[in-house]
Amino acid sequence: MKLLVLGGTAFVGRHIVEAARARGHEVTIFHRGKTNKHVFPDLEKIIGERDSDLAPLANRTWDAVIDTSAYLPRVVERSARLLAERVAHYTFVSSVSVYKSFATIGMTENAPRAVIAEPLPDVINADTYGAMKARCERAAANHFPGRLLVVRPGIIVGPYDYTGRFAYWPRRVAEGGAVLAPGEPTHPLQVIDARDLAAWMIARIEVTEAGLYNATGPFEPLTWGTFLEECQRVTKSAADLVWAPDMLLRGEGVTGADLPLWVPATPDSAGFYTVSSAKARAAGLVLRPLGDSLTDVLASSQGTTGMARTREAEVLRRLTGV
Repeated sequence: MKLLVLGGTAFVGRHIVEAARARGHEVTIFHRGKTNKHVFPDLEKIIGERDSDLAPLANRTWDAVIDTSAYLPRVVERSARLLAERVAHYTFVSSVSVYKSFATIGMTENAPRAVIAEPLPDVINADTYGAMKARCERAAANHFPGRLLVVRPGIIVGPYDYTGRFAYWPRRVAEGGAVLAPGEPTHPLQVIDARDLAAWMIARIEVTEAGLYNATGPFEPLTWGTFLEECQRVTKSAADLVWAPDMLLRGEGVTGADLPLWVPATPDSAGFYTVSSAKARAAGLVLRPLGDSLTDVLASSQGTTGMARTREAEVLRRLTGV
């Protein structure tokens, strides 16, 4: 197949390109030329700005397009409108954040989506991200009815992750000592490796799949306790996990930026890490063991994030009195 990837040089898009190449597809990348310009030197790259200049795509045709880089509905609207007569199939990488509420455990693709009033903002933040992604889905659907695959991943992890939020935990555990662990060991957690997501998406595109799919993992329930224990096992660390209740952490001013992936448990967030991917699993989604993702992340170059060690030590002293 001839595939057009909008994005394609950073994290998820990069894995999608690699998965497509591994399956023998011909890939064209449309991007701004600002991120990882050196990757895929043998592939056709078209440089352009999605929000202002799509002219380089105007006289071309592809079998399918994979949109990995859109957050603003107007950007999706322009791309989808231009490509509607030039591409047979459109895949939009969305997010589970499109859902209106996470109060329900085990939500499926039929859960209500978040809404946002007009006029739409020009920037994305934590308050608008989900609703804007939902509007992006709608924009793509308007131009590709019956030809649109929408994939809603949860937290995506793996090599090339520039955020460093997943890598923080095995790195921190590997350092040993007292590790500030958020919430309760029984609290749920979900992550999906970008490589598994990409391979499955390409397989769905090959059969021109249309519809909505959540993409979360693992298939068996994962807890924070099991996750950090796996970090200990992979890193061979004797780190001491010090669990701090959500209320105490918030009282100390600790946020998700300090302890990546942590979502404080509230009635409204109870289902955030329990979104069902049963439909995707039935459609062939296969996930690698968590330990493999942790090992590969440790071995690759990742971004840095999370709580400074001095700040962590201060919080631990106040919480434990030691």
